[in-house]
Amino acid sequence: MKAKEKFLIEATKQYGESAILTKSQVQDTLKSLGIMGFGFGHLVQAGMSAGNDKIKLQSVDVSKEDIVKEVQVNIPAPAAVVPQENMSVNLVMSSDIENLIPSKFEGFVPWGHTSTIKQIVKSGLFYPIFVTGLSGNGKTLMIEQIHAEMKKELIRVNITIETDEDDLLGGFRLVNGETKFVPGPVIEAMERGCTLLLDECDLGSNKLMCLQPVLEGKGVYLKKVNKWVTPKNGFNVMATANTKGKGSDDGMFIGTNVLNEAFLERFAVTLEQPYPSIAIEKKIVVNSMKKYGAVDEKFADNLITWADVIRKTFYDGGIDEVISTRRLDHIAKAFAIFKDKSKSIDLCVARFDEDTKVSFLDLYGKIDAGINPLEEVSKEAEVDENMKVIDDENDF
Repeated sequence: MKAKEKFLIEATKQYGESAILTKSQVQDTLKSLGIMGFGFGHLVQAGMSAGNDKIKLQSVDVSKEDIVKEVQVNIPAPAAVVPQENMSVNLVMSSDIENLIPSKFEGFVPWGHTSTIKQIVKSGLFYPIFVTGLSGNGKTLMIEQIHAEMKKELIRVNITIETDEDDLLGGFRLVNGETKFVPGPVIEAMERGCTLLLDECDLGSNKLMCLQPVLEGKGVYLKKVNKWVTPKNGFNVMATANTKGKGSDDGMFIGTNVLNEAFLERFAVTLEQPYPSIAIEKKIVVNSMKKYGAVDEKFADNLITWADVIRKTFYDGGIDEVISTRRLDHIAKAFAIFKDKSKSIDLCVARFDEDTKVSFLDLYGKIDAGINPLEEVSKEAEVDENMKVIDDENDF
């Protein structure tokens, strides 16, 4: 008898036909029956959800269990011969994960490619996307919050150079004294019809090539247990990276690798994520301050101007470091803790080398004093140009 049917019979006996049970009541009933590898989430997927961590029992023939018991007692069952081809199925460990919808992030501000990704998720089509951009500009958070808003499950897998087929598709593990094949996050996402997020994808190696059939939207064959897995409707793959899979020549993102061209080609679109505009970033910083309980609009304005000047200098090749949106959030949090602007900035830029740290602090000091560094640079350039003109005239 299947675990679901066994549970329904016992629960109906205890609580009555079509009764509504809480999650704890379900777990207690399953525990009393000694059922393993089957949980509340499976019942929800079977269409029994009654909302707010509750289920409504489906109709079941309660007398069926008694008939089975009588047959088992009076007629000794011969030892079952398990065909060799079915043994792999018995080795597979089922999942009992109940809810993979991301939590909502307080203060999140939708921007950039949010609407584009939301349309892709809403379509329900298999359409792999690759999101690239500098560190700390909200790539992963954006994808998570889209799924939180749409109440769609998301499995985030952080890729490293060590990530291999065993990590992604699954492998054999020791479970309760038995060796079981435990499906990996990729298989879990396929079977649930949710989104698979390959975070920091460019840190991976050629071992990611095991995902080729997955990135085509087809099923994947689990060689270790001779089982074919077909993705459920709604399954999709998204990846985030600091590079476009071509490595990092400047060493800024050390550890990133050149990804296989055939692997990259399977992503339908690549979305380039920049840092947010001044107006959007101010909303983000102010929301962070509200969340941490220390709002200072003037301080927020100065931080945004400071970060913007640094980024423009970075893009022009003047410096090798940049202030990310995530770094501004760190400063807002430090300000809420220490109530000191200078200390907050000093602590949060200490990760940079001494020369960069000093120049960043000096720049903020000017901005805080009401000096616009961009205007100052423009005036200096104008003076230099005038001096050059005078020198040229003197030569004549």
